[in-house]
Parts: sequence; C-alpha cells; structure tokens
Amino acid sequence: MFSLDGKTALVVGIANEQSIAYGCARALREQGARLAVTYLNAKAEPHVRPLAEHLGAEIIAPLDVRDPGQMTALFDRIGGAWGQLDICLHSIAFCPGEDLHGRVTDCSRAGFATAMDISVGSFIELVRRSEPLMPPGGTCMTVSFYGAEKVVAHYNVMGPVKAALESTTRYLAAELGEKGISVHALSPGPLKTRAASGIEHFDALLDRAAARAPTHHLASIEDVGAYAAFLASAEAANVTGGVHYIDGGYHIVG
Repeated sequence: MFSLDGKTALVVGIANEQSIAYGCARALREQGARLAVTYLNAKAEPHVRPLAEHLGAEIIAPLDVRDPGQMTALFDRIGGAWGQLDICLHSIAFCPGEDLHGRVTDCSRAGFATAMDISVGSFIELVRRSEPLMPPGGTCMTVSFYGAEKVVAHYNVMGPVKAALESTTRYLAAELGEKGISVHALSPGPLKTRAASGIEHFDALLDRAAARAPTHHLASIEDVGAYAAFLASAEAANVTGGVHYIDGGYHIVG
C-alpha cells in the first residue's frame, strides 16, 4: 500500500526486542527505510546492537539524551552519511523510582524536572536537530499513553509528563507544518515492555486494559510499528499534530 524506500530513519529508545521502538524500527525497515539506531550506554549496547544489526542498521551509536556531545556527534554522523533525515522516532521516558511510585502531590521538584527533561525535553531537542536535515515529507514521532488525559491508577506523575508531551507534539506540528514536516504522538494501550514494568501493579493494569478494550486485545509492538510506518509514508503527508490511539479502542470506553 505504501513504501519507505530511500527514506532514512532515526530510532531512539530500543532497549530490547519487546520495546515499542524495536517494533517501529522493524516496521520501518520492512517498508524499505534505512535505519540509524541508538543505545543508552555501554550496559545497554550488548542488548541493542544485535537487534540493530539484525535490522541492517547503517548507523548504530550511543545516545544519552542528557549529553549534548553525544547528541551532536549523532547528528553529525547522520548528516555526513545520509545528508538528510526523513523520519525521527522518539520512544524514551524516565522518572526516578521514588517519584514514579509515589503520589503526584509528593513528587519532588528534582524528580519532576528529570522526568520532563528526559521524557519531553529530549523530544524537542531531537526535533530541533532533525529539522535542518528534514526535507518536505519528514516525520517526527513520539510515544504517549492514555494516562496523559485521564487518571490511570499507578501511572502517577507520568500522566502530567505525557500530557506535556502531547501538547508539545501539537505545538511542534503547528510550527513545522509549513515546512512539510509532520509531528505525531503514538498512544498505544498498556504493553508488556521493560519500561512499563517499572509501574506498580502493572500486571493488573494489563488485565484491566484487555477487559476494557472493545477488542479485548492489548496492542502489540507490531501494531504500533505498522501505524508508525504509515505515518512516515507519503500517503500520510497531510496528517499531523494528532494523538494516534493504537489500543483496541481502550480510550473510547468510559
């Protein structure tokens, strides 16, 4: 139905083969995109590099989004190797455990600042650095969750953080639309990922989500990847600024 042949894609956030970012990277590659994949640090590299190599990634590089030097080195490498970047996918979030597992009321200012910087500020930075390399038709995507708009038990401070991420998506889309660059937030329901496992009582959340969704099925990383690949295609060029639910209808049930 569509092709990403010749397009270049940066994927940030792969931790293992269950990661949403990995599902997206695999789908982008299957549709013909050339990949650049990042890993957080030396501890993460042995888990990420084999996956990236399996997908034929042409660029595999470290990226701690708090390190400006690594960010600069990554985009210099992309610019030197490809000369342009068509797709940027951001799938990272973090909050210190003591703040994530407590009430929003009790979240420390330092913990909130860290969560906002890594989960939201890094998306802005990736888009800012991608913009000069992106031709018309470029696409930037991030990953959100329904807890951004409704209170989800035990999601805690990540709810306000994801709400900020969704608002950021809209503002970036408004600013970059005239350049033909689209910006999207993907919002799958609960998935069994390593990052999500840090949320307390997550297994119960999964069970409730499956029971609540009209399809009675949780989304998979393949579902998210397929949607991301479509949004990155020319056929979706006139779609931007939205929060795209990939959750079996979970979000429509009161």
